[in-house]
Amino acid sequence: MGETAETGRTGTAPDPEERVELLLRDLRTSRSGLSSREAERRLLHNGPNELRRRGGRHRPKELARQVTHPLALLLWAAAVLAWVAGIVTVAVAIVVVIVLNAGFAFAQESQAERAVEALAAYLPHRAKVVRDGREEEVEATRLVPGDVLVLEEGDRVSADARLIDGGVEVDLSSLTGESVPAHRSASLVDAGVPLLQARDLVFSGTTCTGGEARTVVFATGMRTELGRIAALSERVGREESPLEAQVRKVAWLIALIAVAIGAAFTPVAVFAAGLSLDQAVVFAVALLVGNVPEGLLPVITLSLAIGVRGLARRGAVVKRLSAVETLGSTTVICTDKTGTLTENRMRVASVWTGAGEQPVGGAGEQPVGGAGEQPVGGAGEQPVGGATGDAAVRALAATVAACNNARADPGGDVLGDPTEVALLEAAGALGEPLDPALRERQRRRHFHFDPVLKLMSTLDERDGTVQVHSKGAPEALLPLCTTVAEPDGGTVPLTPERLRRVEERVDAYARQGMRVLAVARRDLEPGRPLPDRREEAERGLTLLGLTAMIDPPRPQVADAVAHCRAAGIRIIVVTGDHPLTAAAIARQVGITGDHPTVVNGEDLDAMSEDDLDALLRGRRELIFSRSSPEAKLRIADALRAEGHVVAMTGDGVNDAPALRRADIGVAMGRSGTDVAREASTVILTDDNFATIVAAVRAGRRGYDNIRKFICYIFAHSTPEITPAVVFALSGGAVPLPLTVLQLLAFDVGTETLPALALGREPAEPGLMARPPRKRTENIIRVPMLLRAWLFLGVICAALAMSGFFLVLLRAGWHPGDPTGPGEPLHHAYRQATTMTFLGMITGQIGTAFAARTERASLRSIGFFSNRLLLWGIAFELALAALFIYAPPFQDLLGTAALTPAMVALTVPFPFVVWGADEIRRLLLRRRAADGRTPPEGLAA
Repeated sequence: MGETAETGRTGTAPDPEERVELLLRDLRTSRSGLSSREAERRLLHNGPNELRRRGGRHRPKELARQVTHPLALLLWAAAVLAWVAGIVTVAVAIVVVIVLNAGFAFAQESQAERAVEALAAYLPHRAKVVRDGREEEVEATRLVPGDVLVLEEGDRVSADARLIDGGVEVDLSSLTGESVPAHRSASLVDAGVPLLQARDLVFSGTTCTGGEARTVVFATGMRTELGRIAALSERVGREESPLEAQVRKVAWLIALIAVAIGAAFTPVAVFAAGLSLDQAVVFAVALLVGNVPEGLLPVITLSLAIGVRGLARRGAVVKRLSAVETLGSTTVICTDKTGTLTENRMRVASVWTGAGEQPVGGAGEQPVGGAGEQPVGGAGEQPVGGATGDAAVRALAATVAACNNARADPGGDVLGDPTEVALLEAAGALGEPLDPALRERQRRRHFHFDPVLKLMSTLDERDGTVQVHSKGAPEALLPLCTTVAEPDGGTVPLTPERLRRVEERVDAYARQGMRVLAVARRDLEPGRPLPDRREEAERGLTLLGLTAMIDPPRPQVADAVAHCRAAGIRIIVVTGDHPLTAAAIARQVGITGDHPTVVNGEDLDAMSEDDLDALLRGRRELIFSRSSPEAKLRIADALRAEGHVVAMTGDGVNDAPALRRADIGVAMGRSGTDVAREASTVILTDDNFATIVAAVRAGRRGYDNIRKFICYIFAHSTPEITPAVVFALSGGAVPLPLTVLQLLAFDVGTETLPALALGREPAEPGLMARPPRKRTENIIRVPMLLRAWLFLGVICAALAMSGFFLVLLRAGWHPGDPTGPGEPLHHAYRQATTMTFLGMITGQIGTAFAARTERASLRSIGFFSNRLLLWGIAFELALAALFIYAPPFQDLLGTAALTPAMVALTVPFPFVVWGADEIRRLLLRRRAADGRTPPEGLAA
């Protein structure tokens, strides 16, 4: 055959629209396919047939990012200072904290990523090709240019290919967004048209819904249309999420504060207080460690990871941890209609003939007309249900059963295109027997559905007579009809008046959100040759009636939309469907009222950017119909330019750029394409709009809880810094009230679990009744800092220091007395530092209960409603007892056993801290009720 290993890698790519013989020559193949050895050689040169992620993963880089975070850099500085000062134990302990934090955050991010990759296991991986002159199945990744690919109904197309024999119906919705299958045939040769419109080409990622064909592969992997669009979508880079930006700002804020405090107090400690260099280093390390909330990053990561797992159980797989928080700040949801708002399951609700309207199969749809509706044929005709009405309906049912490619499997299920399945099931419900085998025997010609003509026709022989059976969009089929069937089987001319009544019926169905198909037939003259061209067959037809199909809204959507409205989230429908259908569904689920603003694709394309911005800036109810995937990208850009946080749904390949551009790209897990899932941030495993709203609620709850445990963690900065400040300002006359290792044990050992428990705090009442927060809103605001540092923190510090001084003074200590090892007061000093440690822990318990609510009283949510917090506090107290009474930890941390009286002294501490904050919130609520304080102040 003269094959070479360079096949498919010539200087210019072969033109898939050239004549088949030339294409086979350029690909250096034949209709009998390649040999196995040649295919292997081409695989080496062309690479596997798969979409490659740009750059792949950089695990070392991601891990390095975790240990170079601003908070980690501060801890590195503290470790270096401790090492230089010879405090090796402290230096090692700090490094261990850094590594644990980094490893934990890295592991959580990786776990979320692996959860998404698991979805790939459900994708098909094999294809049928002709190799060595015989058909065989191979892995789809091993397809190469020049392979002859065999397609059958139900197969997924694994590469871009040109038909060389046969014809198929192909679902191109993943590439074009058009839900109606397109006919592709080797006999339909197109040249000089866009590739996606060529009727002899099929493309990777699409699905064969009917027919059989042999094709020759001309592009694989990233050279396919699928690969080209995937590569384009990757150019739309991922931007930093609001939470990531906020955490970065918080980290630098903490770093700035720590450095500023260290720069201000270290000279004071050395020169004014007269500390030695070693004491100054200890002081500096204590300041750095006290200012760095070591638990902040792991607790945020844990909280988001818990949110990710919870959403996965609800049907939303979140690929990036920070996306949970971004969902909570969503202000606009741009949603598709089919499959997201609706069930993506077509069924015929009713049929309409000259005798009137009849529901189908108990669909439950109310007739569009009233009881006194006049049939098209004129007055005096019988309604549906009489003998003549039954004849009219049977004629329509027989036609839709004949002009149909759906089939019944041995189990009784009907398979095929959803529209054809719905029509065949309706024909059975109307009394027409389902016998696909008889239908095939009677069929003489088949004119496939043409998406341009919007028509399908068959020629079928019954009782010696050949009939043309046609169905299609009313606007396409009605002009081809010259007569309309009467209820008794006769026909009358389709006059302008009768045509107007039919068109009114079509519009009435469309306003109900139904998809309408017209049905017609014609008897051919006996003895005449059958028409070979559809133009000859599809003329002079008799209109039999209309079928009205509905893709019903999902039952959960209306309630979810109501939650969005209460939460101040705007919903915009962006769909490729008919404007009346889109408006009807939007009205049924509560997205719009009776008079939304509907913008079709042509009008949107003609709009300038300023016009589009002005349209979106208003609060009008908007529906974008007949929209292209590119329109989604324009809409996302315009909304983001206005400062909105945008969630965008999509399932097709062309949706990928818009999914990447949006703050939250939401792909459909069932009906979505691989490229859409790759480009998205969230994957809905149930394709349900209600799941998006559940994710928004989870995001808002997560954001609130992050603020709660940030306040909780920050409240401990004051009591952690206070001992070092007292030590420095006293010039060493007051021994250090808390050692550095005790401080680390407090930060990492006892603080983390209660902080994590606050991340599981149930949502406060009215969560979804609050408007979305602004994109620019800081997660840390001045009222929060004042509450944490100068209110809760000061109270905790005062309680802890009171315990320290009480123990020392009872032991007979005076300022300046030596307390070092071997001194009489050394044991009392160790008990005093232990008292500071325990006082901070008990004060921390009160802070945890105070931080549980930002606005409400603790009574309103229940004292015991967060069981995880209670378990966390129990663990915290058990760990504190271990640190205080276990000899190994006493030696490591410098603690000493406390007497029962000393422990009893700390019992009221939690109630003092929580009670003081409860009174503060009560006063703020009263002032807000009186209009003297804005409600935002309650969140301090």
